Amino acid sequence: MASAERLKELRSRLGITTREVAVLSERIAREEDNDEFYISNAWLTQIENSASVPSIHKLYTLSVIYHVKFGDLLALFGVDVQTIAKRQAEMPLPETHLTPVEVFDEGKSVTFPVRFDPGFDLEKTNLVSRMVAIWGEVPIALIRQLNVRHSLYGYIGAGDLTLHPMLRPGSFVQIDESIRKVQATKWRSEYDRPIYFVELRDGYACSWCELQGNQLLLVPHPLSPCRIRALNYGTEAEIIGQVTGVAMRIVDGVDRAADAPAKLPRRL
Repeated sequence: MASAERLKELRSRLGITTREVAVLSERIAREEDNDEFYISNAWLTQIENSASVPSIHKLYTLSVIYHVKFGDLLALFGVDVQTIAKRQAEMPLPETHLTPVEVFDEGKSVTFPVRFDPGFDLEKTNLVSRMVAIWGEVPIALIRQLNVRHSLYGYIGAGDLTLHPMLRPGSFVQIDESIRKVQATKWRSEYDRPIYFVELRDGYACSWCELQGNQLLLVPHPLSPCRIRALNYGTEAEIIGQVTGVAMRIVDGVDRAADAPAKLPRRL
């Protein structure tokens, strides 16, 4: 009965009735052209007060209406999709075959190499853990969309507070290399203002930019402890591209003093 009580709790928290669920399920069944997706008021009342197990079609409908991961609903009834890969590895088949790579929770993060240690020779066999100087946590959903062979990606250093709190240290950004000049466009808020990834003599910067004559101004966020930096455009600073995407944690992993000195990351 624990699963039934949990289903009822999910619905109650959303403040919707069994009749409202029935109405919403009609739309899903109609769009899927399959009555198996329909959930009647009587059926939902029964499932919430018994040990019955819903069909996969009705679990799908509940997942959509309740805004709950399908895998989480399966787990209520004793099916843990996270163990599928482990079970498959424990039961190898004798014949060669294709094997899918499934990700059931794209919201989770995986450890991802941020910077490789330049002291190791890639031509020689070595442990990957010793080849990587910095590891970071990257959402699985982002990695599935990355085109690392043909796109450019940047990492905001742990000590780079230039655009904090809008762009937190430790974030990964996607860079459009086709936009290498400051765009003279109007923006209504800081979220519309173009962000650029800039190469410096001693490292990189990610900031808003303004061009005044031959001076490139690296403009920090108003709440950032960093100051505006003026560099000679083309000799001391060069725009690599415009930031078009970001993967970022919204909670700092390490507390940082508000008055701590902020420095741009140096390239090693």
